[in-house]
Amino acid sequence: MKKKLSKKAKIIISSVGVFLLIIGIIAYWAADRYLIEHVEIDLSEMKVPVANGDFTVSPSGDFQATPSGELQVTPSGTILITPSSTLQATASGNLKATPSVTLKTTPSSAVKATPSGIIKATPKGDNPGKKPETQQAAGPEKYTATDTSYKSDSKTIDIKKAVTGKDDDIVTYYVADIKLTDITQMKSAFAKNKFGRNIIEYTSVIAKENDAILAINGDYYGFRKDGIEIRNGMLFRNEPARTGLAFYRDGSMKIYNEKQTTGEELLKSGVWHTISFGPALVADGKMGTDIANYEVDTNFGNHPIQGVHPRAGIGMIDKNHFVFVVVDGRSKGYSKGMELEEFANVFLGLGCKTAYNLDGGYSATMYFMGNRVNKPGGKEKERGTSDIIYIK
Repeated sequence: MKKKLSKKAKIIISSVGVFLLIIGIIAYWAADRYLIEHVEIDLSEMKVPVANGDFTVSPSGDFQATPSGELQVTPSGTILITPSSTLQATASGNLKATPSVTLKTTPSSAVKATPSGIIKATPKGDNPGKKPETQQAAGPEKYTATDTSYKSDSKTIDIKKAVTGKDDDIVTYYVADIKLTDITQMKSAFAKNKFGRNIIEYTSVIAKENDAILAINGDYYGFRKDGIEIRNGMLFRNEPARTGLAFYRDGSMKIYNEKQTTGEELLKSGVWHTISFGPALVADGKMGTDIANYEVDTNFGNHPIQGVHPRAGIGMIDKNHFVFVVVDGRSKGYSKGMELEEFANVFLGLGCKTAYNLDGGYSATMYFMGNRVNKPGGKEKERGTSDIIYIK
């Protein structure tokens, strides 16, 4: 005969069961929130219809013909098109789908698909089947570089290390001075070439995967669900929440209030990138007014950004003239980090009219020509992040 459980034993067993259930729910929530990847957009498989939309490409962009009826962006940035659809460049530089068989780029050149599927330009009036003797295959730009500099006809980058204070108050930071000829030379990339939450890689890994010359970590958008995220002229997220940063196609950079606009309106106004973190460190040449009380978000696990921490930020001195700044911290005797007000003063001292704070802490990383420039947390190790801003 089976022995019946006492009332007390039943209560204990039930309590343990409820406790384990609660622990399981919490563990699942935590894993879903912080560990499990949630892919919203896989850029390696992204397809963009061309029937009614304009888009802009760089002069170095290649097009390949495919049997599909859509534009497809590959992981390498190549745009694929169907042989039955064609593109025509307008005076403004946008490409439109046309019913014509020939693809046109400028009044002086035509673009046709070769048997291999690569679309190449030939001077107007020339036999498209014959390669002109003066035509040269496209390749990487010519440049000169050192461990801390890069110079070509289209861009210059100079990196300087600065050390202030002494003993326990020592601070070490790095400034990359960047001069571009076109804002589209400043690009953005996502970890694993995917947009979504909890998708992370080291800044240096993302940079190498995208052949970056110079890179800095972005806003770690994957830690939150809100904000306006426009990257490389494409809208990925449209949930206004905070003070944002916008890069415009004319080479300017402006602070804006996400809650007073939309992603679509920003695209129409010529925005190339947006960053959603903050606060604004410098606006109109003056220190930001909401530095002391600014909150990026109120997510569980989020830490206040005030206090002395490693920092990363972007500033604009003039159109197409920018600075990336990374401050190491939390390392006694090497670099303690900076308060936000100190960080803002660095940008003011560099002559910035606008400056914006990026994700910091151990995420604060600068990369140049295949190597990490700084020491996140005073160590030779990075923290994974969702995205980078880079020069190519």
